Amino acid sequence: MNKKVLIISSSPRKGGNSDLLCDQFLTGVDEAGHQVEKIFLGECKISPCIGCYSCSKLGECFKKDDANKILEKMIDYDVIVLGAPVYFYSVCSQLKMLIDQTVPKYQ
Repeated sequence: MNKKVLIISSSPRKGGNSDLLCDQFLTGVDEAGHQVEKIFLGECKISPCIGCYSCSKLGECFKKDDANKILEKMIDYDVIVLGAPVYFYSVCSQLKMLIDQTVPKYQ
């Protein structure tokens, strides 16, 4: 059964270690015959969450940035792979901002 796989590379450096690992994973998934797409967050415009919770009424963040489009893809795909460098025992800020923007989808 073919799966739809979404790879989100949150490394701030295109071609950095985390991004290269995402590319290798993409190659393996593609060779296995699955549908795969990679998003490089460094090329996306994502604003930080301001905690206003207007998304609970709207169903999406009022800020019209790339996060809303990425969230729709995350819902549509069967598998989500998150690639991130680890800074101070946590994911990088690029991925953290995207994760914070998922609030309207799980409320």
